[in-house]
Amino acid sequence: VQLQASGGGSVQAGGSLRLPCAASGRTFSLYAMGWFRQAPGKDREFVSAIRWSGFSKFYADSVKGRFTISKDNAKNTLYLQMNGLKPEDTAVYYCAAVRSGIGLPLITNQYDYWGQGTLVTVSS
Repeated sequence: VQLQASGGGSVQAGGSLRLPCAASGRTFSLYAMGWFRQAPGKDREFVSAIRWSGFSKFYADSVKGRFTISKDNAKNTLYLQMNGLKPEDTAVYYCAAVRSGIGLPLITNQYDYWGQGTLVTVSS
């Protein structure tokens, strides 16, 4: 499975961005997908996850109510809609996928595949 994240850029605080992550290869074997982010000098942190079926979603407290995760199964594409962006959201955003599991995976080492990352910069 290959993942390609895009859509990053520079926005002012309060603005919005949508990050797509295109999945290719054996996507039918996937169990869930997620978004993580890594700010300069910090560890990679969980942002949101969704079951491949789309029926179950989870968000980090820091983004709940502002970010929305979704999937377009016809396009094999994962999305992260980010509204109300804050300077503390500045980070490289990574999409990830996992082959199997129970519940929604929330930590990095649960994921099997990773995209290359896309930079989001939010200015005050």
